[in-house]
Amino acid sequence: MEDLTQDNGKRGDPIIRVRDFHAAYGDKTIMKDVSFDVFPGEVFFVAGGSGCGKSTLLKHLIGLYAPVSGLMWIDGDDMATADDRAKDRILRKIGVAYQGGALFGSMTCLENVRLPLEEFTALPGNAMDAVSLAKLKMVDLEHAAHLLPSEISGGMQKRVALARAMALDPKILFLDEPSAGLDPITSADLDTLIKSFSNLFGTTFMIVSHELPSIFSIANRVLVLDAAVQTMVAIGDPASLRDRSTNPWVREFFSRKGTE
Repeated sequence: MEDLTQDNGKRGDPIIRVRDFHAAYGDKTIMKDVSFDVFPGEVFFVAGGSGCGKSTLLKHLIGLYAPVSGLMWIDGDDMATADDRAKDRILRKIGVAYQGGALFGSMTCLENVRLPLEEFTALPGNAMDAVSLAKLKMVDLEHAAHLLPSEISGGMQKRVALARAMALDPKILFLDEPSAGLDPITSADLDTLIKSFSNLFGTTFMIVSHELPSIFSIANRVLVLDAAVQTMVAIGDPASLRDRSTNPWVREFFSRKGTE
């Protein structure tokens, strides 16, 4: 596996540590022998072609699936072997925004953001509302608090999902294709928002995406998965992967039109 990290951004111990990860659906291996670290405050992308297992890796890290084998440490706890109590402890430290936003259509934006607070805290209702409104304000959507998801744009829905993911002030945010379906301007605005949260709050982002403009704009490092070999083939900052990789497929992937 090729490592072209220029500045690995090591600030203390890794906040995510994956070792010898192996995932399968039934008898079908999706990926194997995957090992990497993510450090506090990084904007870390997972990229690769269709079917390489990007979203599968994320779903295992947030505990939706158990790996066939391997370790998946999240801020000192092993998600792969966590019991229910340990898993709850991990989930309080992470936030997740899914590809379509996954907002509940019958709830207002404020009510959607409030859901994690209802599940994981004992705050009184007025305090939950105040925190939820503050999170919406962080994504410049406090004016949409009373609206349903169907009453706002796709880009706004993505920002509401981001506000909900931040409801518990997590150390780590997992984002699955956050720019999918967005126009270039809206996507760039979302990238700016992500980078500002990383810089201001030290939040660690792990982002599944194949959107090269976003990767080149905000990624500190990128992990590249290849479905053909069912494992990781490279890791590093995107410019180095584009210009210096010895793997022709990796160079071609990062040199597609629109990377500049």
